[in-house]
Amino acid sequence: MSVRLADIIEVLDDAYPPHLAETWDSVGLVCGDPAEVVESVTIAVDATAEVVAEVPQRSLLLAHHPLLLRGVDTVAADTPKGALLHRLIRNGSALFTAHTNADSAAAGVSDALAEALGLVVEGVLSPAPSGPGLDKWVVFVPDANAEAVRDALFAAGAGHIGDYSHCSWSASGTGQFLPHDGASPAIGSVGTVERVPEQRVEVIARTALRSPVLSALRAAHPYEEPAFDVFELADLPSGTGLGRVCSLPEPEALSAFVSRVTAALPATSWGVRASGDPDATVSRVAVCGGAGDSLLDTVARAGVQVYVTADLRHHPADEFRRSTDVALVDVAHWASEQPWCAQAAAVLDRSFAGALPVHISTVRTDPWNVEH
Repeated sequence: MSVRLADIIEVLDDAYPPHLAETWDSVGLVCGDPAEVVESVTIAVDATAEVVAEVPQRSLLLAHHPLLLRGVDTVAADTPKGALLHRLIRNGSALFTAHTNADSAAAGVSDALAEALGLVVEGVLSPAPSGPGLDKWVVFVPDANAEAVRDALFAAGAGHIGDYSHCSWSASGTGQFLPHDGASPAIGSVGTVERVPEQRVEVIARTALRSPVLSALRAAHPYEEPAFDVFELADLPSGTGLGRVCSLPEPEALSAFVSRVTAALPATSWGVRASGDPDATVSRVAVCGGAGDSLLDTVARAGVQVYVTADLRHHPADEFRRSTDVALVDVAHWASEQPWCAQAAAVLDRSFAGALPVHISTVRTDPWNVEH
């Protein structure tokens, strides 16, 4: 069984959907021909020279961190990043990146970190939107005009739910109004209370369509002042997003938990740093693979006793510890994301059933490399 690069990309995009990536990120295929056959895959957190040297001919390097995240104006072979790309291309190999899409995926980077620490994932720390923003439009319209208003709303893009269109719901009732001086009522007359058989028409529409839907509603509705409501719908849990809220199988002291983290993750010169009462009991834990200080405010409201992440800076950590009882465990960025490599390897193994050899690079790509 031969496996094309396109086949692998399909599996990776399914596991780590590109739409989950942050807007500033760069994910997906960096170099390689999707139509070509791939003979093996190497997985690493970073595409460094040492990692690329491990990649055989006609292979794929799957990296977590983008090689070309920042803007570049050359990939010449005499530049560091250009040299890596030229080597891969000469060998008929490809480079593919799954970064913040892998961070937010279910399961993703933080799930892999939680598994490595022996934690049970209970939920997402900072959930991603479950889809495009949606509104529910509720329009009150005379029976005789209900069909025309529905058709106008559909033509403006409302009424789409999944693979279905022209979706609506209606109920009958009685509308009442009293036109005052200056009004030009389509039904009834000024100074007289009017009661009209009406329908309550409900449709769903993307929030981005508010202007065209409103214009269509006003154009099709017979009333001078149409009665309608617009409700912005809440996002439903999707299982995707940054970080995870977890529980320990059994409560333990913070000092024991820090030892657990140290033993579970690969050793680095950064080591494991912690802040908190060593004797405090830990039962619920928040984790975020990679740099996680942007989620400190969320962690404070998550009902956890400790937060495990990477790249915590002095001032945010200090302010957090002054204002909460939540302990902090800070590990090397690379170490927090390295468990993802095994997760990605399992995704490929399940899909290709041994037809595609998968190798996890043993190169420590943590930039901090001087032991002391």
